Amino acid sequence: MMSTTTLTGAATTLDEEIVPLSPPVEVFSGRAAALQVTDQLHRGEQIVGRFERSGLAGFKVAARGRRLRVKVSLAVDATSMPGWHLPDAQGRAATRPRLIQVRSQGRLRQCVLLKGGNGIRSAQAAFDLLPEEVPDDGLVCVEVLDIAEGGGVDAGVRAAVADAIMECGTAGLRIDGVAFEEGRDDGEPGGGETLDGARCEILSLISSGGLANPNRRGPRTVRTGMFVVNPVPPGMFGSGGRLTIRLGSRADTTLRPATARDRALMRRAVRRAGGEARRLRHAAREVLCSAAPSVTGVMSVQDGALPMPTRITTGNTLELDLPAPVTSPVLVFVDPGECALPTLVSATWTP
Repeated sequence: MMSTTTLTGAATTLDEEIVPLSPPVEVFSGRAAALQVTDQLHRGEQIVGRFERSGLAGFKVAARGRRLRVKVSLAVDATSMPGWHLPDAQGRAATRPRLIQVRSQGRLRQCVLLKGGNGIRSAQAAFDLLPEEVPDDGLVCVEVLDIAEGGGVDAGVRAAVADAIMECGTAGLRIDGVAFEEGRDDGEPGGGETLDGARCEILSLISSGGLANPNRRGPRTVRTGMFVVNPVPPGMFGSGGRLTIRLGSRADTTLRPATARDRALMRRAVRRAGGEARRLRHAAREVLCSAAPSVTGVMSVQDGALPMPTRITTGNTLELDLPAPVTSPVLVFVDPGECALPTLVSATWTP
């Protein structure tokens, strides 16, 4: 397909003057006059638009020489595949996760991991622009790129995720809204605060596959074998300091036990009558799949492999202690173990 780059603005004195957005403000439609530049973005009515492939949206914003906080709402849905993306040779593209860079003014800010499959998965990216990063014309660009594209991403990271993620993960990606607020340097939450997995994802600190229901609370199931820890702006949970991330595990009911002995135990339980069979089957699976997950690697998206952080295992819980990222998102690779799924339980932040 041909490029869909468009540019609108005051080309002559007869054109209507475009009033810049005045923070705090949020844009929910692709018809907003302040949306001045689009590249590979099909504008929407109820959403800002849908990307054909990696591209950008540029907004005219009155930053007034202050730090500007930008919050970008992204999502995939049932129409993110048909007409936008062709499945790979094995037909598995729709089930693979998307690993997406969110950039602005030419710099990588955060990464978003969105699960494949059916249903809606949404995520937020949040970052600050310093006064000198916003030009005099007020043009603020929000770019989305597949992890395999653009400069500044370590080659080892791309190799490590190549077989696990969707190719051209930005195809069909929705940009639902973009909020602009005045940034701040202080007002950080108190040390020792703990948030559950869902809340960490809502705040864009940890991206583990996106949220189907943003109102849900509690642990997050990590089905992709990895999650992203993002640098976040000052004043937000996780901005600098250290993070203690707790990972748990739960039985994967979609898998059969791995060994002949395990399968025999299940068959014996099934032969029992009624509710007792269900109870024993559940109990057997919980025993067989109760080990804590293990972390197999940690990589900076920009700099590559990092030293393994401190890990403490208690029962089926693994505590991972690592410095909060400052400039580059960090990928954490998780091995769930046999017939189990890792879960993101919570994170504690110590400034």
